[in-house]
Amino acid sequence: MAQNTAEKTSVTLLGLGAMGTALARAWLAAEYPLTVWNRSPARAEALASEGAKVASTAAEAVEAGTLIVVCLLDDDSVAEVLEGTDLGGKDLVNLTTGTPAQARARADWARERGARYLDGGIMAVPPMIGVPEAGGYVFYSGSRELFERHRGTLGVPTGTNYVGEDAGFAALHDVALLSAMYGMFAGAAHAFALIRTEDIDPTAFAPLLTDWLVAMAPALHRTAGQLRSGDYTKGVVSNLAMQVAGTPTFLSTAEQQGVSPELLSPYFELMRRRLAEGSGEEDLTGVIDLLVNDRP
Repeated sequence: MAQNTAEKTSVTLLGLGAMGTALARAWLAAEYPLTVWNRSPARAEALASEGAKVASTAAEAVEAGTLIVVCLLDDDSVAEVLEGTDLGGKDLVNLTTGTPAQARARADWARERGARYLDGGIMAVPPMIGVPEAGGYVFYSGSRELFERHRGTLGVPTGTNYVGEDAGFAALHDVALLSAMYGMFAGAAHAFALIRTEDIDPTAFAPLLTDWLVAMAPALHRTAGQLRSGDYTKGVVSNLAMQVAGTPTFLSTAEQQGVSPELLSPYFELMRRRLAEGSGEEDLTGVIDLLVNDRP
């Protein structure tokens, strides 16, 4: 049986961009008491007719409830908007995109002001919010007790995934997954570029590319297992030496098709370096160690 409105946690939401507005509408649709504030008042007023209470200032919005959700442009915006508000005894959930270091610093900042803190990394776009079947979710990190206390409320707009007491872990998971996404997009861009000038319909090619990427995705589990065990030769299908030997074909094909190799060349160079420093019987996993060891 659904909770009635009187029993539901009152939520204060600061920031009504596309994502903030989607979050607000999800809580309103579930009949949660919601106070909103936005720097541009028109965005907040648009939600008043849907049941939101509109605060005239951020301080007034924070005062209205205990659970304060922040979804702003960047970390600097969080500091600016919350400056002068009384966070003592508040539960602050920060869904603003930032770095792990910013999240950890913001957690310390919140504690100094008497607030409990959770950081969040949203793995969804606004149209996925409020649509459970869309598969979106938010990574949360920080106080486990705080997460458990508000799990039901936080799970109304989209799924939740708690990833640890370290406040920086939500941002780290967020950026790691998105980095992999951009790497995939880079490979797909190169693939489409190779066929771009040929009599090949990209809409016919796309299903082949999609199926191939899906078929290759399970290899990530092998990579994770090798990283955990430290044995990069376990379960190898195509070893590093064989794959390095094949890279000239990819580069030559790109040249013949008039396509820049700039999306592939850096990875191929790392493969060659790992081969020179490691074992040709390894998988590609050793490239990861080169990236970590090359940190400034």
